[in-house]
Amino acid sequence: MPGRIAPRVPPRRAERERLGAFGGLAALSLDALSSVAYGPEAIVLVLVAAGTSAVRLTLPVAGAIAVLLAVLVVSYRQVIAVHPNGGGSYAVAKSELGGPVSLLAAASLVVDYVLTVAVSLSAGAAAVVSAFPGLSGHMLTLALGGLAVLTAVNLWGIAESARVLMLPMAAFVTVILAVIVTGLARGHPAAAVGGAPAVHAAEAVGFLLVLKAFSAGCSALTGVEAIANAVPAFQEPRARRAQRTEMMLGALLGTMLLGLALLITRDHVAPRAGVTVLAQLTAGAFGTGPLYYAANLVTTLALCLAANTSFGGLPVLLSLLAKDGRLPHLFALRSRRPVYRFGIVALAVCAAVLLLAVDAETSRLIPLYAIGVFIGFTVSQTGLVRHWRTRRPPRWAVHAVLNGTGALLTATAAVVFLVTKFLEGAWVVAVIIPLLMLLFSRIQGYYHAVERELAAGEIVPPPRATAGLVIVPVGGIDRLTAQALRAALTLGPEVVAIAVHDDPERGAAFRDRWNRWGPGVRLETLSSPDHTVVHPIVGYVKERRDRQVAVLVPEVEPRRWRFRLLQDPRPVILATLLRAETDAIVCTYPYRLTSR
Repeated sequence: MPGRIAPRVPPRRAERERLGAFGGLAALSLDALSSVAYGPEAIVLVLVAAGTSAVRLTLPVAGAIAVLLAVLVVSYRQVIAVHPNGGGSYAVAKSELGGPVSLLAAASLVVDYVLTVAVSLSAGAAAVVSAFPGLSGHMLTLALGGLAVLTAVNLWGIAESARVLMLPMAAFVTVILAVIVTGLARGHPAAAVGGAPAVHAAEAVGFLLVLKAFSAGCSALTGVEAIANAVPAFQEPRARRAQRTEMMLGALLGTMLLGLALLITRDHVAPRAGVTVLAQLTAGAFGTGPLYYAANLVTTLALCLAANTSFGGLPVLLSLLAKDGRLPHLFALRSRRPVYRFGIVALAVCAAVLLLAVDAETSRLIPLYAIGVFIGFTVSQTGLVRHWRTRRPPRWAVHAVLNGTGALLTATAAVVFLVTKFLEGAWVVAVIIPLLMLLFSRIQGYYHAVERELAAGEIVPPPRATAGLVIVPVGGIDRLTAQALRAALTLGPEVVAIAVHDDPERGAAFRDRWNRWGPGVRLETLSSPDHTVVHPIVGYVKERRDRQVAVLVPEVEPRRWRFRLLQDPRPVILATLLRAETDAIVCTYPYRLTSR
């Protein structure tokens, strides 16, 4: 059952169920790696506003993004070293920048992770429909089906999800590198796909246009932070393995991004109707034969499975928020396999609601995308600048300049993206992030109030022994009553049985049978003219406010779950009302049937 606290997992088994460097690359990096399927295209879509000749700027813009990628990789390696318990930008902000900024980092990461799942699955569903037009009416079903599969795999265990994703990740990277190498080896494209380019120059090449292209292309950097957020999921030595994985991610992503940008620039690839820029590059490298369709299917699979990055990173982040008292504590519970199942289920539910809201249309999600992760990038870089200035280790100034430059670049990208996409839907993110911050703050306020009420950390007066009273509601003289009374006598020296009757004669007859039975427990009968049983017992307990009262509620528990609906619901109702309306200690005594 999700969230059940299981027996302690043997250390060797638990370690085997964590991630190695290559497993972490598969489980946590597919989102970042697969972003080359739309990152370079985002650059081209902005630049062609100045005509097809402006496509020549794709490589310089991609080069600037690759520089930023290198800065982020180095930065997150430092984050992993400084905060090996995970949390990424949230951990950095909490340690270096204070409470409000850490709430901003946490809220932005939550939004980004949920959007990553929705965007990846909707893009994958759209790619499937492009290859098989007959499924055009089932995009939402395909996306939700993919979400269900990923949720089930991650509930089973993160190591299992890494094994499932290893082959698709390797296939996607191989396909992209093959497209780059084969395309560059050819003197000109082998084939062209899609309709005729419909490009009309609407503005001149200028600094603002290049800045917008840079901001749009930075969508290829989403997912870079996931490894730093999920360091506890790695095998020992965790920090070192996570850093190695971050370096592998940076090298692969940078190579693919620059290689595709070089092909786009050399061949002057402009957007065409009905196909993606990556599909054009694939056709230019392989032609339109079987390799072309195989490469597109691999890309589709990678986009669908890229959502797994969020399943590896967000549950860990939610567990840290829960430990800090900013989310319900159940998000910090782990199952027998080392996974945070409540976090996984919460992510799946939020992503499903978002997919249903937009009917799995990627175009409606893109304006919401990437803002959250840029905020996280900026916060983590700024926090590290403060870290270096405060502690001043060797070469701290070099680190501070590096992280400060990264913070400036990512903040610029976030602002440009928010402004240019505000009316297209980015305003939703601008509203949701403050609301999440408010939610985290209110939950934290509640837990602080509870700690004050309980005087946590203070020396309170020691408890004193008092004469308690144990009350047992009974409905008859049978094995259930006998065993419940036996259990009650172990809880305290004074036990009282309570019976409720709507007819005085029946009450008197029951008392006569009780006295003949002679259990050694005093019986009190309550009259109930309105034929209710629960409320007279609750009223009786309320009248004993001068004593410590414990109520032992007997109930029958069938052996088979399907018979539970046939049992008397009054014991459950009575226990619920007693907890809500009295200060009594409420216990239930289950009599387990053996035949039913």
